[in-house]
Amino acid sequence: MMAPNREHRLVDTFVTLTDTLVDDYDVVELLQNLVDSVVDIFDASAAGILLVNQAQELEVLASSNERSSFLGLLQLDAGEGPCVECFATGQTVWARDAAEMVRRWPTFAAAADESGFASVHSIPMRLRDTTLGSLNLFRETEGELNHEDARAAQALTDVATISILQQRSLEHATLAQQQLQRALDSRVVIEQAKGFVAQTHQVGMEEAFGVLRGYARSHHERLADVARAVVERRLVLP
Repeated sequence: MMAPNREHRLVDTFVTLTDTLVDDYDVVELLQNLVDSVVDIFDASAAGILLVNQAQELEVLASSNERSSFLGLLQLDAGEGPCVECFATGQTVWARDAAEMVRRWPTFAAAADESGFASVHSIPMRLRDTTLGSLNLFRETEGELNHEDARAAQALTDVATISILQQRSLEHATLAQQQLQRALDSRVVIEQAKGFVAQTHQVGMEEAFGVLRGYARSHHERLADVARAVVERRLVLP
């Protein structure tokens, strides 16, 4: 059974996700909060989200650290891996240990081993027949995610998917896709801003991201707007 403090964090995450069921919200921040939360709540060392763009190609939209971001990008380049398979099949995909990863996705397995991950659990972001991407949990220990955690992680993923689609009917899927594309475009600007801040502040990429998010939150601005202002030299972060 989940410990009380974990239950509270899980409930808080559900509340945060359902609060986004409004007309205007920041998809990037929503999904970044989700990957940060699942690492905090579940037995995972890192997490990442891949979303499909208008060209039906997957892109990395959110990651809990640079290791998970790298693994996401590597899978896209290699065209193999649990996250890619999860999106393609619309089904949950997992690997219990390094040997299973080597057998199924050799290129991904080598990178996972180098990054210190021993198992993986990938959950489709799916509503009815529409699959938007996948939420991926990377673990430094072997074995499957326990049943209780797997169900809770799936539930969070389902709520996030509904939040993105805004409970729109499939007839409005084009509008939903445009929203996703704006989020993916925003992520490009955020990555540029991370690199700029890392260079100007002489810090790592993860700390640079923290600086950007901290400024956005303290000033009640969208993360993408802050990133764009930094890239365009209209804002100098302290």
